[in-house]
Amino acid sequence: MEKRRGPPPCQSKKGCSNPAKIRKAKDGSQLCGPCFSKNFEDDVHETIVNNNLFKVRKNSIQFVVSFSHCSFLQRGERVAIGASGGKDSTVLAYVMKTLNDIHDYGLDLQLLSIDEGIKGYRDDSLLAVEKNRIEYELPLTILSYNDLYGWTMDDIVAKIGKKNNCTFCGVFRRQALDRGAFKIGATKLVTGHNADDMAETVLMNVLRGDIARLERCTNIVTGEEGDLPRAKPLKYCFERDIVMYARTNQLEYFYTECIYAPNAYRGYARKYVRDLEKVHPRAILDLIRSGEKVSVKKEVEMPTLKTCERCGYMTSQKMCKACLLIEGLNTGNTDLGVRKSKKSKKVIVEIEGEKKEEGCGSGGGGCGCAGAADETENEETRKRLKDLQF
Repeated sequence: MEKRRGPPPCQSKKGCSNPAKIRKAKDGSQLCGPCFSKNFEDDVHETIVNNNLFKVRKNSIQFVVSFSHCSFLQRGERVAIGASGGKDSTVLAYVMKTLNDIHDYGLDLQLLSIDEGIKGYRDDSLLAVEKNRIEYELPLTILSYNDLYGWTMDDIVAKIGKKNNCTFCGVFRRQALDRGAFKIGATKLVTGHNADDMAETVLMNVLRGDIARLERCTNIVTGEEGDLPRAKPLKYCFERDIVMYARTNQLEYFYTECIYAPNAYRGYARKYVRDLEKVHPRAILDLIRSGEKVSVKKEVEMPTLKTCERCGYMTSQKMCKACLLIEGLNTGNTDLGVRKSKKSKKVIVEIEGEKKEEGCGSGGGGCGCAGAADETENEETRKRLKDLQF
């Protein structure tokens, strides 16, 4: 009888003799648990250094990097970590604390969570964040939609139904994180967006024909033109590797999907990307690289950023998307800022005696409905994905 072969040896470059137990999704290398964790952390650290996210000491790395422009994060800065209790934010918080200790970044890290008001989901996930606060010894601040906007997601869904609820939640959550970061005195915000998220976003913006978002959606740092830049240290980390890292290090996280997520626009792009990855494993990185190479011609009119007349938040029109959505909820016009009409309506406005045409927003006018994802758009997406060949 042929003797059963054991697991292959660890393929770590450091010559580890332990048996391999994990296949890294990003490059297919087979590693033991400790070497996988070290390799994952090194990848994140390299991403941080190569993209100048942190100002680190020269003796903290083993590869050559120019430090003259490492100015995104300065020693002693307060950095908010967007914490939802899920796998991505839990791993982000753990890795950030680990690297901050190992490489002496000198950052004042704080957890920031948003309570959307979804009973049976967010209240449970916040328990996981509370455990992270205790285990990682990081301060935690929690803000709620109800306090910020006067509405919870449960209230919103009760009013509008289960269509378009992700549009409301996405807009409100992004602004809530910014407001929370300002509240705790943070000057930077890091989020747990991973490589799968980035690839899905590229595909979504291609399907929507959203040139403005397509050009910037793969940026590892966004919002540099404002007062609160955002960074994505896990940009090149595959979702499967994040899950394995959490399991290897026995990290506790909340893994239940949001009860309102099944109808989300992103879900169709996610399924397609996963199917594509089965055929071509590097599809995720290829999509990201494609997005990074996109550049918009100078003659193409792009939205101009300014501040919302009502709340002062950054926007490309007179009123920000969040204020439009709140106005719609309060007045009963729940389509306001959500649905795009079949034909672009042009509104004539008078500015200092001159007439100016503003589009419905998907063009240079930057209308708040540009990110809408109603059921009609979802149906169009299903058809487009079905027609794609891979």
